[in-house]
Amino acid sequence: MTTTPIAYIIFNRPRHTRETFAIIRAQRPSKLLIIADGPREGHPTDAERCRETREIVEKIDWPCEVLRNYADKNMGCKLRVSSGLDWVFEQVERAIVLEDDCVPNDDFFPYCDALLDRYAEDSRVWVITGNNFQNGKKRGEAAYYFSKYNHCWGWATWRRCWQNYRVDIPFWPEWKKSHDWRLKTPDPVERKVWTDLLDRLARGEIDTWDYQWTACVWYYGGLTATPNVNLVTNIGFGPDATHTVSTGDEEGMPVQPLGPLTHPVSIRQDTVADRHVFNQNFGGRHHPDRMRSRLRRRRDQLLRSPQWLLKKIRLAMQKILGRWS
Repeated sequence: MTTTPIAYIIFNRPRHTRETFAIIRAQRPSKLLIIADGPREGHPTDAERCRETREIVEKIDWPCEVLRNYADKNMGCKLRVSSGLDWVFEQVERAIVLEDDCVPNDDFFPYCDALLDRYAEDSRVWVITGNNFQNGKKRGEAAYYFSKYNHCWGWATWRRCWQNYRVDIPFWPEWKKSHDWRLKTPDPVERKVWTDLLDRLARGEIDTWDYQWTACVWYYGGLTATPNVNLVTNIGFGPDATHTVSTGDEEGMPVQPLGPLTHPVSIRQDTVADRHVFNQNFGGRHHPDRMRSRLRRRRDQLLRSPQWLLKKIRLAMQKILGRWS
């Protein structure tokens, strides 16, 4: 049973809501804050599906203070979630945040509870995530490590951090020209990808709230506690989703037991883990600039040492002949 208030974000997906709300019910939080968007114009089934979804979360059968922030009309992902979380942290000092398609395992809640207590006054730690995208590679010797990437499929934070959130990232125009921005994104490809993304956000071209949260965390130098196994799976991929409409490697990622909650000896960013996240989750590995850089390195290597190419050809021929023999 979690000791932390849960902020639960719903919309128009009763099937997903039934599954995730059953997990919340099992945790029996003493305070539940529900954020709901309203039906979209031009979507004739939305009104009924929103109504059905809201009915599901009315079934509170344990002692619980329930606070609701429901929109009558559709606000969109960006404004509904951002304004909803602003409201949440006006009510509580800390919260676990779950969307209707994020299914945590049993270890997620005590992990969040413990780290919310442990780092409550530590200004270096801003987010606790339940997500792991390291493909089985353990980072460090503890149960979790620290990342600059604050994955938001099941997470937690404090009012002291969220009060710095700005959905319109007003600091971005000056920050992107600063030395600090170069320090936060030392990889030129990563810097280019995130500069382009945050430029688009600043122009209002993307209806989302979470990249702005990442920008705010980076701007203030925050880190995210990240488990060494995945604790939350996302079941929301598909045509009903707002953003995850196409399936991919992150769809339905299995969860695993966390094991003993051992703590890192120091609070510092794992840059190797973050490089992996950028390359895998944000397209860094296949970015055109990265590919061009690899080609230039190969060209330079060939010009410096033609024997290198001959060695590669010889090894390839040996493999081919070995398969034939």
